[in-house]
Formats: sequence, C-alpha cells, structure tokens
Amino acid sequence: MSTGLGYIAAALSTGMSCVGGGLAVASAASAALGAISEDSSVLGKSLIFVGLAEGVCLYGLIISFMILGNL
Repeated sequence: MSTGLGYIAAALSTGMSCVGGGLAVASAASAALGAISEDSSVLGKSLIFVGLAEGVCLYGLIISFMILGNL
C-alpha cells in the first residue's frame, strides 16, 4: 500500500509541477513577447523570467526522484 502511494506521490509531484510551470511559462512568455516588441533591449531580462518559470518543472522532477529513491 505504501509503495503504491509513493508512486502516486511521485507522479503527482511531477505532473502538477509541470502543469504549473507550463501555465507560468505561457503567461511570462506572452508578456515577454509584448515587451520585446515595444523595446528590444529588455530581451535578456524577459528571458530570465521565462527561465525561472521553467525551473518549477525541474524542481518537481527532482522531488519525484527523491521520493522514488526512498521507496
């Protein structure tokens, strides 16, 4: 029973973090494209925010590996 719940927890941590990261990247990327179209000097700053939003998915994947390592 506990092993099955561990697998469910690992799947949920990866899946939910990727959904959240996808929503964050979608909103950050659309705002970045709008800002870049007005002023091209903000390209570097906007890419940083999109990259930070992508990091959420990686954190969820790392937590998932940590959960699977304890099973």
